[in-house]
Amino acid sequence: MNDTAQLQYIDTAEALQAFCNRIAGADWIALDTEFLREKTYYPKLCLLQIATPDVVACVDPLALDDLGPLLDLIFDPGITKVMHSARQDMEIFFHLRGAAPAPVFDTQIAALLLGYPDQIGYGNLVRELLGVSLEKLHTRADWSLRPLSDPQLQYAADDVIYLVDVYRQLQAKLQQLGRLEWLAEDFQQLSSADLYLTHPEQAWLKVKGSNRLKGASLAVLQSLAKWREERAIRSDRPRGWILRDDALIEIARHRPVSVAALGKLRGLNERLVSKSGAELVAVVAQAVDSKPQPFPNAADRVRLTPLQDALVDAMLALVRLSGAQHALNPAVLASRKELEKLALGNADTDVMHGWRRKLVGEQLQALLDGKLGLAVRDGQLVITAAARA
Repeated sequence: MNDTAQLQYIDTAEALQAFCNRIAGADWIALDTEFLREKTYYPKLCLLQIATPDVVACVDPLALDDLGPLLDLIFDPGITKVMHSARQDMEIFFHLRGAAPAPVFDTQIAALLLGYPDQIGYGNLVRELLGVSLEKLHTRADWSLRPLSDPQLQYAADDVIYLVDVYRQLQAKLQQLGRLEWLAEDFQQLSSADLYLTHPEQAWLKVKGSNRLKGASLAVLQSLAKWREERAIRSDRPRGWILRDDALIEIARHRPVSVAALGKLRGLNERLVSKSGAELVAVVAQAVDSKPQPFPNAADRVRLTPLQDALVDAMLALVRLSGAQHALNPAVLASRKELEKLALGNADTDVMHGWRRKLVGEQLQALLDGKLGLAVRDGQLVITAAARA
C-alpha cells in the first residue's frame, strides 16, 4: 500500500460522499468491519474499514444516518470486495440490504491454495507474507463506545492496510501457478443468500446436547428451539437471553403439561415462567406426539465395514499424494470423515466441489469408478490407470 496514504475517519455525510467519489473507479477494495452481537441477535455494525492502494478510511456507521453511497460501491458488481474470512462481514452486508455483495475475494480461502493452513488467521497470514506482527491490544474492544481513540482507529485500519498487500501477493502467486480461477466457485458461494438466511426450524441443530435426545423429547426440543429462535429474532436479543440451551433440554426431557410443572424445572427463571409459561407448555403439547426431524446425514453415521474402511484408506492415500504433488496440506483437501461419506455413496462433500474437485475430487471419483488405481514403483506409492479386465 502507498506509504503516504493518510487514515481518514469519516463521520459526516459530506466526508462519506467525497470518499466514495474518490474510490468509485477502483477495480477492488479491501474491506473489514468491527461489530458487536453480545446483546443482540443480529450483528451491530460499529465501524467499517476500507482501503485501496492509495487511500484508507474508517467509516463510523453510528455517526451516519445513511451509508447508502458506500453500500452502493460495496454492492457494485464491477468492484471486487477483498476480505479475510468474509462470512461474518458478508452477513452484516446481507442484513443491511437483504443480499450479499459480489464479487468477493476471500484471502483466507485463497491462502489454502498456496499451502497455508485451513482457517489461517489474518495476523498469522500478514506475518507469513509481509513479515509484520500486528498489535492485538484492542482485539476485545467495545467498538460501540465513542469516542474511538487514535490507537483503536489505527488497529482497525491495519485490518485493511495490510490486506491490500496480502491480496496483491496472493493474487500474483495464484496467477503464476494457474490456480486463481479455481477459486471462482468458492467465492461465488460466499455471495449466496442461503448462507445468511435464518431458518428457525433448523435452530435445534445449534442446541448443545440435542444429539442425546430422541423420539418425543427430540421433537419437543425442535419445536422449542424454533420458538426461541423466532422470539430472539423479533426482539433482536441473543437466543441465550431468551432461554438457555440447558433449559431447553430440561423442558424437552420432562415435557411438562402445566405451567406449574414447568416452574419446577431447573434453569428456568420465574419471570420467564410467568410471562411465557403457558406458551411454552402449548409448544410442548403440540410437539409431543409429532415425529422428530432426522439428524442431517444420519445415513453417514452407519458403521463402515472392514472393506469400506480399506477403501477410505486408499482414498486417503490418494489425497496425500495429491497434496504432495501440489505442495498443499492434505488436510485442507479432504478429511477422513468426508472420504467416509464418499465410501457410503454420498458425493455431496466439499472435496467434490470447487477447487478441491479439480485437485483431487475427480481422481477420487475415478478411483471409486475403477478407472484409477494405486501401485508401488521404486518404493513409492503412485497413481496408475486401472488395469482392464
